[in-house]
Amino acid sequence: MKQKWLFVGDSITDSGRNQDSEGLGNGYVRMIRDGMINKYDVEIINKGVSGDRITDLEDRWNQDVLALQPDVVSISIGINDVWRQLDHPEMDQVTPEDFKIIYDELVEKVNSLGAKCILMEPTIIEERIDSIGNQKLLPYVKIVRQLADKYDTVLVPTHTAFLEALQKGKKTLTTDGVHMTEVGNQLMAKIWLDTCVDRLL
Repeated sequence: MKQKWLFVGDSITDSGRNQDSEGLGNGYVRMIRDGMINKYDVEIINKGVSGDRITDLEDRWNQDVLALQPDVVSISIGINDVWRQLDHPEMDQVTPEDFKIIYDELVEKVNSLGAKCILMEPTIIEERIDSIGNQKLLPYVKIVRQLADKYDTVLVPTHTAFLEALQKGKKTLTTDGVHMTEVGNQLMAKIWLDTCVDRLL
């Protein structure tokens, strides 16, 4: 029976999926699908929504995730939880404590469904390791790692991979410090495939 793999997150996952006839967008989700299309019989679903924070995932979790009864749920979230602190400080913000509580509840619901969770580290905010955004992102990355340990589930080390790429001098990972170029999407897809496929199939 064909497995159903669902990807959920913010604009990095969304990547124009609503303008795509296949609903996959033009980012890392499509690249993951293309990397497996001739090898595995898997249905790929993209449920990324631009601008989402963990609180937005919570609001749509039942409808966009649980109701579809996926076999695998890959979660990429956390960038906007930090970015909103920088570009819209007047908003109600998602603290690391809030982030951890809500994220934990979402993973627990997926586990209760009998599906497998894949947790992706948030990527980067600006292509400088010491940027304010990347410093503020660290507690959120740590939480994702802690939850992966708690639930003994797959952790995709995207933040780690992006920092390593920056240390090697790559500066073409994003268009604006957050949204991916083709190179950034390729890196996300490669890390995901290298980390996950052998553990899922």
